[in-house]
Amino acid sequence: MARIKIDMPENYSFTTEIPVRISDINYAGHLSNDSVLSIVHEARLRYLNSHNYTEQDIEGSGIIMTDSVIVYKAESFYGDLIQIDITVGDFNKYGCDIYYLLSNKKTAVEIAHVKTGIVFFDYTEGKVVTVPEGFKDRIIKVV
Repeated sequence: MARIKIDMPENYSFTTEIPVRISDINYAGHLSNDSVLSIVHEARLRYLNSHNYTEQDIEGSGIIMTDSVIVYKAESFYGDLIQIDITVGDFNKYGCDIYYLLSNKKTAVEIAHVKTGIVFFDYTEGKVVTVPEGFKDRIIKVV
């Protein structure tokens, strides 16, 4: 079976830290795969908030996650502090990709490479819309 690879960016425009909670641990005693998605969701909200956005209001549009990819690099355990570095790229007409580099804050060991695809969405009309120019301009200036 072919391995999935994510071409991770060299530079990131935002960093946050999230501790591994006991509820994030699976039966094998390490960070569970569903918790990785929850952690990047929290990190994405913090990233958007740093630009005064929410998932429901980015220049008047909301977002929907269209896909996600996780490539695991190392285990993480209860009590670890995960550093999440985030950047945005690969813009298209309707969306972009968000990249997340998860590392152990103490040891700098990479835990996971994550990419989520998003599209912009008008919840009132119930349809996909183009990337708001204000968002694109703001994000590209930071990256």
